[in-house]
Amino acid sequence: MNQFLIGLVLLIGLMLPPVANLMESVMIIHMHMQMPMLVIAGFFMGQFFQQRFPHFFSKYNQEGIPGILLFIIIMGYWMLPRTMDEALTVNSVELFKFISLPFLAGVPLRDSWQKLSKNRKNYTIGFFTVIFLGMGWLYIQANDQLCNNYLVVDQMILGWGFITMAICMVIYLIYAAVVDPSLYE
Repeated sequence: MNQFLIGLVLLIGLMLPPVANLMESVMIIHMHMQMPMLVIAGFFMGQFFQQRFPHFFSKYNQEGIPGILLFIIIMGYWMLPRTMDEALTVNSVELFKFISLPFLAGVPLRDSWQKLSKNRKNYTIGFFTVIFLGMGWLYIQANDQLCNNYLVVDQMILGWGFITMAICMVIYLIYAAVVDPSLYE
């Protein structure tokens, strides 16, 4: 229950207009801080939903694949430049952001991650590595504004943020492939 309250307080804190406006004013903070924090809020609240509806999760997310696919779809949707723009200009899209990221990405991630095998976890991280490299290249190479609410320099900074995250994921995947964790237990 403590994790649920932490997640709920985090979600409510991120929804407060001054906090939301501040985080959405800078493109990289919007994409790489606010959105992951919303997923983390849902991740924390996920334990409550797992305990409250155990039959739902065991029936529809037995091996974790449907939940991780939902997570991938929601995260992919919010990486699109147009959806970031609409979250700033259309109130219903912003409300959808505050609902979809915690409840359609964070909660399924919590339930699915523990059910996935090590290989499937690494494939998921590898998938996001490729996506982040592609999105980084797109944001860096685009000469035109992809998001009307942000400057071209903001999108270049976001592109380098995507590239940096992808490099970190590559380092993790190399580490996971090379290091045997049983040697350290």
